[in-house]
Amino acid sequence: QVQLVESGGGLVQAGGSLRLSCAASGRTFSNYAMGWFRQAPGKEREFVASISWNGVLTYYAASVKGRFTISRDNAENTVYLQMNSLKPEDTAVYSCAADGAVVPGRGPDEYDYWGQGTQVTVSS
Repeated sequence: QVQLVESGGGLVQAGGSLRLSCAASGRTFSNYAMGWFRQAPGKEREFVASISWNGVLTYYAASVKGRFTISRDNAENTVYLQMNSLKPEDTAVYSCAADGAVVPGRGPDEYDYWGQGTQVTVSS
């Protein structure tokens, strides 16, 4: 089992920044690729970004590429999502997830463990 706890969400004005953190405990964190997903009210969960176990490979949704950066610190068992130039359409609950595959996936079904999520609200 891997337990994941997100933090760092909040209310921010459009154009602002937030950094989300996801702290992992349980099994060896560096064995897992990690991903961030988000879900807005009335919408399906969507892929945001993912990172391989060693941080070499990163993938982003087109809607966030160039604005968001995913990173990880295996010594701290933590994955981060730096979000810049935030837009109202980025408003959602953001969740991190752990994937036992070598190459991080984009589909929620590929992930084995999930955090509870943290709310991000971007005002216009």
